Amino acid sequence: MRLFGLKNCDTCRKALKALQSAELVDVRADGVPDVIMAQAFEQFGDALVNNRSTTWRQLSEEERKIAPLALLAQHPTLMKRPLIEADGTLYLGWGKDVQAALGVGS
Repeated sequence: MRLFGLKNCDTCRKALKALQSAELVDVRADGVPDVIMAQAFEQFGDALVNNRSTTWRQLSEEERKIAPLALLAQHPTLMKRPLIEADGTLYLGWGKDVQAALGVGS
């Protein structure tokens, strides 16, 4: 199981604590493999971009119009976190629905 996120993100830390077998892949340092990112965008669409983040608010209107996958390649911290890959299935965020699907509590 791989958890794509940031090592200093509180939500990612909570998920890692609950998913002790998960390996953290820091999107800022290591990025997300293109195949995983493409699959995530196909599954989650625009929800993959966190448009409430500080990074998003700092973007110009022109930058916000860039295609989501290209934008995420330029600014990996814009990705909603965590993105969890478990046995070929992707989960986005750390809501109760994701926790239940992965068999853990909050």
